[in-house]
Amino acid sequence: MISFAALAAGLAVLLDLLRNDDRPAMVKLFLLTAFLTSASGFLFPVTEILPSHITAVIALLVLLPTWSARYRFRLLGAWRWVYAGGAVASLYFIVFVLIVQIFMKTPALRQAAEKAEPPFAITQGIVLLVFLALGLQAVRKFRPA
Repeated sequence: MISFAALAAGLAVLLDLLRNDDRPAMVKLFLLTAFLTSASGFLFPVTEILPSHITAVIALLVLLPTWSARYRFRLLGAWRWVYAGGAVASLYFIVFVLIVQIFMKTPALRQAAEKAEPPFAITQGIVLLVFLALGLQAVRKFRPA
């Protein structure tokens, strides 16, 4: 449920960035749920480091400067770009994991995800390109008052 809240709030924040709009409560909800989504995977017993752990660590490392840009540095100067790019990157990681889960839970697609076959790689590649384009647009358009 937390992941779906992060996804919904993240999409709202992305649209706001692209419209040069800012809803502080929505941003706070997104950053909190994105953090909880990534951090919650470490609450379970770990016997080996899995790709999901690596993705979660990277996602948390992206959230740190994003949070700092927003709340510590108040989006001043280049921190606006750090925040906009970091918010989009954080949403990308949530979508990345969602796609992995869709492939893993769909019997016809599971093998493609497990072996990183072309359908899985192409899907993830397209999503990455879309998020790169959206991230560049967000960095260019977001100029808080």
